[in-house]
Amino acid sequence: MPPKVDLKKCDGCKGENEPLCVSICPGDLLFLNEESVRAVCRSPRDCWDCMSCVKACPQGAIETKLPYQLGYYPAKLIPLMGGKRVSWTCIGQDGKVERFTYKNRN
Repeated sequence: MPPKVDLKKCDGCKGENEPLCVSICPGDLLFLNEESVRAVCRSPRDCWDCMSCVKACPQGAIETKLPYQLGYYPAKLIPLMGGKRVSWTCIGQDGKVERFTYKNRN
């Protein structure tokens, strides 16, 4: 599923040369809308769910939802980058929340 940008949280990465999600997207699918100064996915059907944008967003403004065959609505998988770790919050379709933390390779 393509990334969904929360327009209330996204600030266009103020102070950066370009938004971090734009610079990290391997498919060059994200861009900064100059009118709203918010990130937008230019071609949602071309997104392959790598979640790089979700992990790079300092505002936590981007999320993706698992495709139906991998999870069921309203299940979510939310990454949070921090230093040398990434934490994943998994919310099952029943609302059960689980968290996992892993060290990054860097």
